[in-house]
Amino acid sequence: MSLSRTDRTAPVPAHSAGVRPILLDAAGLTLSGLLAQPPDTPPRATVVAVHGGGMRAGYFDGQADADLSLLTLGARLGYTVLALDRPGYGHSAAQAPAGLTLDEQSAVLSAALEAFAARHRVGRGFLLLAHSYGGKLALTTAARTPGLLALDASGVGHRYGIRPDERRRLRRHLEWERNWGPLGLYPPGTFRAAEHLIAPIPAREAAEVPLWPAMFDELAPRIDIPLRLTFAEHEAWWQHEEADLADLTSRLTRAPLVRVERQPGAGHNISLGRAARPYHLRALAFFDEALRTAGHDPAGTPAPAC
Repeated sequence: MSLSRTDRTAPVPAHSAGVRPILLDAAGLTLSGLLAQPPDTPPRATVVAVHGGGMRAGYFDGQADADLSLLTLGARLGYTVLALDRPGYGHSAAQAPAGLTLDEQSAVLSAALEAFAARHRVGRGFLLLAHSYGGKLALTTAARTPGLLALDASGVGHRYGIRPDERRRLRRHLEWERNWGPLGLYPPGTFRAAEHLIAPIPAREAAEVPLWPAMFDELAPRIDIPLRLTFAEHEAWWQHEEADLADLTSRLTRAPLVRVERQPGAGHNISLGRAARPYHLRALAFFDEALRTAGHDPAGTPAPAC
């Protein structure tokens, strides 16, 4: 990864003001993460942010520009935002060095939501916002965990734009280009800050990559909550032509709403780029809409302590 002079010299804070680290015990693992809460009111609901492969929870609290952070934006708009390091990342990496399968991660994530709700106000319930491999986990969890309110995912589809065996042969700089797209999509300091977010992809997680298309076909008919999928303008990992998207949405037969959108001026890692704020605003607006449609008041009515 080539760093600009600005990237090499800019200081990188650990996290944004108002964001604090958190540990959650769930299904025998201790998950690390970041938490932001509305400063003066109970939360409307709780957004659980789930990062992609080779990243960490700080993906949703980008430090290159104040406008990047989903955590601070969500808290300002009345949501609690909990960004978790997925099992096999962060604190739990030492406990599960080979990582977990998607099914196993889903069980841990469900347990983590229960553990969080036992100690914090969650408002009307949980909304999932996920990226890339985290989108796979969120879709798996939505299919297998009742009571979730809605799901917003970016950088995940149902058919790869490159075969898994081709990915193994990609030169490093070509894989980097698929993850990031044009450099101008990101503010100065992005790649220095990203060095603190990057983590090894656990072996068991990597081994499941080729299985996802078949897994999606099994999971899709079981997802029964509102769903929004976003593909970046420069998304290169997934097939997302109109015919591909029609095939994808046709499989989500139980979801009451399926919305597919494109994010202009963005690469695969949308939440670290200049498009992060408009993408996050659209995701939070989708959650507001989902709460209204479900008969919940997203305007911040007091929620009972959970």
